[in-house]
Amino acid sequence: MASHAIPALNTQTRHPEWQYLDLMRQIWEQGGERIDRTGIGTRSIAGAMLRFDLADGAMPLLTTKRVYWKTATREMLWFLTGETNIRPLVLQGVKIWNEWPHAHYVKATGHDISLEDFVQRIADDAEFAAQWGNLGPVYGKQWVDWPTFRYRPDGLYEPGPGINQVAQVVDSLRNNPGSRRHIIEGWNVAQLDQMALPPCHKTYQFHVSGEGEGARLNCMLYQRSCDVALGLPFNLWSAALLQRMMAQQCDLQPGELVWMGGDVHLYLNHEHLITEQLAREPQGHPRLEITRHPISIFEYEINDFVVHDYAPQAHIKAPVAV
Repeated sequence: MASHAIPALNTQTRHPEWQYLDLMRQIWEQGGERIDRTGIGTRSIAGAMLRFDLADGAMPLLTTKRVYWKTATREMLWFLTGETNIRPLVLQGVKIWNEWPHAHYVKATGHDISLEDFVQRIADDAEFAAQWGNLGPVYGKQWVDWPTFRYRPDGLYEPGPGINQVAQVVDSLRNNPGSRRHIIEGWNVAQLDQMALPPCHKTYQFHVSGEGEGARLNCMLYQRSCDVALGLPFNLWSAALLQRMMAQQCDLQPGELVWMGGDVHLYLNHEHLITEQLAREPQGHPRLEITRHPISIFEYEINDFVVHDYAPQAHIKAPVAV
């Protein structure tokens, strides 16, 4: 494998973001090259961990490139609705899920429509969106409406009521904070083949440390597959955002976010992004303010969130692997 070593930077003062940059450098310089599902190819390592303290409003919002945190926030709020169609995102200008239904439409119909024209039709035509904008039972469906089945006396099964995992975890955090079962799971084996993309950030576990007014809500996220250059910046923000909302709903202080990755990789066609970002140094300490206390975890709106002290370096564009 050709060497693409990038000179190390001065890291005497350890900004929390150095964890991310160190991981990126490790993968690019030491990861094994693999042919992946997309055909693009990656450099990959097995297993990684990052830890971020969310005290005093701190958030793992990268400063070495611009991360569009409002886009990630709109996606998280969309997950919490249980919606699986891209149209609500499209109408808000969120583009991150568009490639999957577009590719499916082109393959199914043979109509070589451009991505831009496809998305515009999703926005303009509700019937078209209902037919072609659905992603299958992805994240939000599993989080708030996990399907169940009942066993009937005649030996057959019938659909039962869906399980709202998010609501259950909020309730258990409030009433049984010491439980080791505060889990939101997205990996529904029976429905993976119906999803546009099986869940990457698949398992969230919450943990309460301390007591009284100082009790803190920690979150552990296990991500089975992680595109470190494009996906992880969004995943870190979104997980911390969910943790902050859960903490507010349960009258807890935000604690530590512990991110764990399984197949942690960089795409080979992201070399320009990697080289540029690793030449930059973190700066500033972004903080999130939640300006309102909604009555439930499902009532937050985009205007409830304000980020302070965020002055990122320039965005670095790179293609999404589909």
